[in-house]
Amino acid sequence: MVPAVGGRVDFVAALTLMLDAEAPAQPTEQTNGLFQGSNSDLRRIAAIDLGTNSFHLLVAAVDPKLRTFQIIQAEKATTRLGERDPETGELTAEAMQRGLEALRQFRDLAASHQVEQIVTAATSAVREAPNGRDFLQTILDELEMEVDLVSGPEEARLIYLGVLSGMPFGDRPHLLLDIGGGSTELILADSRDARALTSTRVGAVRLQRDFVQDDPMPPKRRSFLQAFIQGSLEPAVDKVRRRIKPGETPVLVATSGTAMAIGSLASSEEERPPRKLHGYRVTRERLDRVVDQLIRMTPEERRELASINDRRAEIIVPGALILQTTMKMLGVEDLVLSERALREGLIVDWMLRQGLLEDRFSFQSSIRQRTVIHQLQRFSVNQSRAERVASHALSLYDATRGVMHDDSGEGRELLWAAAMLHSCGQHINISAYHKHTWYLIRHGELLGYSEAEHLMVAAIARYHRRSLPKKRHESWQLVATRDNRRCVHQMALLLRLAAALDRRPEPVISSLRVHAVKGVLDLGIVPERVNQNVSLEQWSLESCAEVVKEAVGVKLRVSVQV
Repeated sequence: MVPAVGGRVDFVAALTLMLDAEAPAQPTEQTNGLFQGSNSDLRRIAAIDLGTNSFHLLVAAVDPKLRTFQIIQAEKATTRLGERDPETGELTAEAMQRGLEALRQFRDLAASHQVEQIVTAATSAVREAPNGRDFLQTILDELEMEVDLVSGPEEARLIYLGVLSGMPFGDRPHLLLDIGGGSTELILADSRDARALTSTRVGAVRLQRDFVQDDPMPPKRRSFLQAFIQGSLEPAVDKVRRRIKPGETPVLVATSGTAMAIGSLASSEEERPPRKLHGYRVTRERLDRVVDQLIRMTPEERRELASINDRRAEIIVPGALILQTTMKMLGVEDLVLSERALREGLIVDWMLRQGLLEDRFSFQSSIRQRTVIHQLQRFSVNQSRAERVASHALSLYDATRGVMHDDSGEGRELLWAAAMLHSCGQHINISAYHKHTWYLIRHGELLGYSEAEHLMVAAIARYHRRSLPKKRHESWQLVATRDNRRCVHQMALLLRLAAALDRRPEPVISSLRVHAVKGVLDLGIVPERVNQNVSLEQWSLESCAEVVKEAVGVKLRVSVQV
């Protein structure tokens, strides 16, 4: 039997959070060691979210040293547990049987990964049904799984932990909105604590069951449903508003299947739709267009949409109205999507209770750094060499503003990330590794970076050697705006110079002395030891002179400092 556990920790523990990095879409072979991390002490756990509409399983490999986790398998089963008996409100026998079968498959799959524990959360459907606890007892009797029944506030707390693990909050508070099948959680939080946790008994499945008789929905029914949603959510909205400090402008973050489906429809209007929706921004104007489109369609027409499955087509309209009404009530003009929620929060919570995050340093403030280091380990990059290149790159950035670049600060973090990962493609092909590096970064997971920033990091690494960007290159075409391309162009040149100094396994360069004036860049190499031969590094830097002159019109002069 695989033990299942639940549990709680104080909110202050959210100060220390982790992040995950999924494996790139291709290549998938792991036997060659390319994606095997350096830590052999990974601990595997599984998390199961027993939702109103569907059950979700995540199997995670937790790195106790880096204090991160990697999702190695994710499964979903549409159980429709929330389709309760209309007279008694009890879970139906059919729904419970679907749930049992899904849990049996999930348990066996988790066991095949040799997980040490399964952490669980049963939410509103089980919470509210008169026979909900009987269902949990049946699970224990038949499957030997103990499922934790969480309260509404506890559900909200787990959602907070999940979102916080994959999205940098910075100094701004965030409003987290999770639209489930039976309830909607609205949370006001920052990177240190959750200020307000609310759970309202209004969800996509519940509204569909109770209020939607005709589909497409008549205008009067839509108005009634919007008024009902507003009335139901008013206490939650009032609570979070009271806890927003003067001068603060919170960011609205939406998570759940409903939000992701709507985000997918909204992003389809883009000339280049994002590869992933995590971090994608949806304006209220675009959301309104999508909602109006969905309401006019029949369920059959909605099923034809690529981003909506059969069951989602039935419940997406009431879910969309919850999202639309909440945005209106909060007075926000856009939202950001998060692919992380309760099930990732279960993994975070387990790590907190295991003491893996007990040192209390702030992971939240370094999500970008952690996800880059995680990828670096997965690709077996020599970390000490990568850090040397990154250090040289940042030194050049700081010393050459106005000569080699005109970046206002945003590019510095992108340059660091690209420098740390610039050599990850060497394990595939040493001669053209910059192209493979682009592919691995492009198809990897960089939490805390927007889709545009992710593409920029990949492109900076791509152009640190060989040719300058060309219009025909896919890596260049995907960098959408002129400003972003200028940033990539300039940061890639700095990385080219920094990487040119990384010629040997052991460090020989102590520091750089940089003097930059208009049209001229003097680079002085300071050796690690007196009389150390650094002619190889000098030659390598000098070989970049022609490219630097062509790219930015700057003359590069290299010297060795005694």
